[in-house]
Parts: sequence; structure tokens; C-alpha cells
Amino acid sequence: MSDVASPTRYPRLRRGVVELALVLTLYVLYSGSRLFADDSLAPALVRAQELLHVERLVGLHFEASLNQVFVETKVLGLLSSYWYATAHYVVTAVALLWLYRLGARHYVPARRALVAATLIGLALYLLLPTAPPRFVEGYVDVLSLHAADGWWGSDASAPKGLGGLTNQLAAFPSLHAGWALWVAIIVQMNARTSWVRALGWTYALITAVVIVGTGNHWVLDAIAGWLVIGLGFLVAARLGRRLDRRAPADEANDPEVVVAESRQHSSTSVG
Repeated sequence: MSDVASPTRYPRLRRGVVELALVLTLYVLYSGSRLFADDSLAPALVRAQELLHVERLVGLHFEASLNQVFVETKVLGLLSSYWYATAHYVVTAVALLWLYRLGARHYVPARRALVAATLIGLALYLLLPTAPPRFVEGYVDVLSLHAADGWWGSDASAPKGLGGLTNQLAAFPSLHAGWALWVAIIVQMNARTSWVRALGWTYALITAVVIVGTGNHWVLDAIAGWLVIGLGFLVAARLGRRLDRRAPADEANDPEVVVAESRQHSSTSVG
């Protein structure tokens, strides 16, 4: 009996460590994309102007007026700066922890979707470096205005002195918007009460407004971020179906299943 159980003495702890390592790796890839990205400003500004041209054609050019509101309203600018620099990481981490506590059936598909979407976003950062509005004349970097009152630096939303470690041309797509929509979707799928689900969608909407109003993203960046999350869920669903077909063969070798079956066998024998 002890021989069977020994490989999985602490299965939840082991899986928790693995998941934490995966999330940290994802964060490192996200933050370190600048090491591999083209940091030439000129082509990034050209792409920004192309996005702006498309927005004007379809009537989505809200950045300038919204940015002005965030600049003129100091309290709004300060609160939105804290939101931009903090909520993106904290809320996503809390959502992952909540799902993990709900169990693998809830956590694994959602985590797969987040990882897939983030990798797609990182690939686009490398292929299509795009300048955010704050790099374009006529737009103001709201976070820079309030850097003295926050923990971020004047050149990025990273901690003071670490702005050079971030990819400032990673505007398209917006993973701020994408991750916020991911939170809203998983809350919609797993929360039991309507007000909590409404809170998730409110968070996603506020984040979209904040990233545009602070001069960090174009409207199309946010839309692209939402589309990337949609692709992430499609990839996760397809991967899940493929793994489900292999599950019956793998389940027999799953240590937790072996332990559970041995315990059940022991209790039956005693009875």
C-alpha cells in the first residue's frame, strides 16, 4: 500500500508548484518580449498611423477626446494609472488562484486559453511592433503625468528604474484588454451569482476604457486583444478534445487515480 501511494504523497502541492512555474514563465515571456522585438520607432509609428486611419474610416477614433478627459481630470488620471499598472497582474493572478481552487475541470481549460492567447499576442508583438498613442503627437502619457505619485516609472508602467525591461512598442494587440476579457469570460462560466458575473464584465469594460484613455493603446488594440482571447479559447477547446481522446489510456497511469483506486479497494476489502 505504501509503495503505491509514495509517488504522490503531495500531489496537490506538486501540481501547484508546476502551475506556479508555468504562470511565472508566461509572465517572464510577456515582460521580456522586448529582448527579441524590433525597437525601431519609425516603422512602429507608421503602423500606429495605419491603425488610426482604419479607425477613422470605421468611426472608432475615440482616443484623442478620451485621452483629454483623463488628462484634465486629475483624480481620474491618477486612479486609472494605478488601475493600468496594477489590476492587469493582480486580478488575473487572483482569477487563476480562484479557478485552481475550484478544481482542474474549471482551471485547466481556462489556463490553456490564457497561455495560448498570450503566446499569440507575443508573436504579434514580435512581428508587428506598434507605437501606442502616447508616442504620437497630440496624445499624452497619463501614467507619466502621475509617476511621482505611483510606483511606476515615467517611461512605462513597470516599477521605477525598470522601464527599459518592458517592450514599449507592444501595443497591438492589447493583452491588458485581452486578459481582462479572459477574466470576464471565466467569471461568467464559473461564478454562481449574477452580480459577480456582472462585476467581471464591468472589470473588462473599465480596463478597455483605461488603456485607451491613458494613451497606452488604440481602440483597435483593445479589439485585437479581445479577438486573441477568443482564439485562445478556440485553441484550448481543440487541445482539450484531443487530450480527452487520449485520457482513457493515460488515466490508468495517473498516480492520483492509482492512489484513489487503491484506497477504494482497501476500504472495500475492510468492509
